[in-house]
Amino acid sequence: MNELLSTSYDYELPKELIATQPITPKEDAKLLVYNRKDRSIIHSTFRDFKQFLPKETLLVFNDTKVIPARIYGVKIFQNTQQEGGKIEALFHKEIGENLYLMQFRGRLKEGSRVKFEGGIFAKIIKDCGMGFKEASFFKIDDESPLDKQEFFGFLDSCGHTPLPPYIKREASQQDREEYNSVFAKNLGAIAAPTASLHFSQESFQQLQREFNNAFVTLHVGAGTFLGVSVENILEHKMHKESFIIPQESIQKIQEATHITAIGTTAARTIEYFARTKQAQGECDLFLHLQNKPILTDALLTNFHLPKTTLLMLVASFVGLEETKRIYQEAIKKKYRFYSYGDGMLVL
Repeated sequence: MNELLSTSYDYELPKELIATQPITPKEDAKLLVYNRKDRSIIHSTFRDFKQFLPKETLLVFNDTKVIPARIYGVKIFQNTQQEGGKIEALFHKEIGENLYLMQFRGRLKEGSRVKFEGGIFAKIIKDCGMGFKEASFFKIDDESPLDKQEFFGFLDSCGHTPLPPYIKREASQQDREEYNSVFAKNLGAIAAPTASLHFSQESFQQLQREFNNAFVTLHVGAGTFLGVSVENILEHKMHKESFIIPQESIQKIQEATHITAIGTTAARTIEYFARTKQAQGECDLFLHLQNKPILTDALLTNFHLPKTTLLMLVASFVGLEETKRIYQEAIKKKYRFYSYGDGMLVL
């Protein structure tokens, strides 16, 4: 099997194994434990997660917080103020003063206006292609621009949790809590670092008491769900995500004798730092079988979509053939897949 072909990372998943709701209590989620030394697989649950960890390991968490980034509005015509068709928008990132990269569903051209809840409208500044547009936001009553605090306040009050595209339901108020980790604090992601969702406040506090831990922030973008469309994975252009590693965490990472990344985003942040020594910036690291981890010793992660860079990252830890075997075993044992699904620990 050619490890450089994107088709080598495809697999069939029964639809009923796609998790659309979080499991409660969190500790009841299944945990597949894979040991690279003897290629053994143990089936467990998150109640026993900590018993599989080496006592000396440093747990590295991503503390990004998901923005309620999906907003709904209607097109308005500037001259008449009449309303047109419904518009759906997804915030991606801030790119300047009152200038945001948004992804719109609906026909809009430069200069178009979209009215939202809360007395706010957006003006399309630039069409970037593929549904992406640069937009500025204003108050309807006096057309004054929103400052940064007002814009994110508007998202917080009127926005909806941006659930992954494979969850075919409307986001609920419960998703605002469940689609964030209990330690999420730095607002900026539009997708959750899903391995972190398995921990309740109690289980997270136990990990803090019993293990050394460090935090990084990588704001997960929508690109995390994209499949690799090119035939040769080395030709794939990786998306960029902003990150920061506090000085305290850098020191812990450099002194650690064993590191467990809680999630693929934590692993990519650690590995980007290992290669560049940058503690802040934009991470576009693509881990695969020809670009393996050099600092991360163990990985907690969920089960990922076919032909994605996330699945290729898993293969960079365990190999392509073993990734296939692990996933077939998980399907056979009816593990729940994707963001709200079960997890696997690679040792």
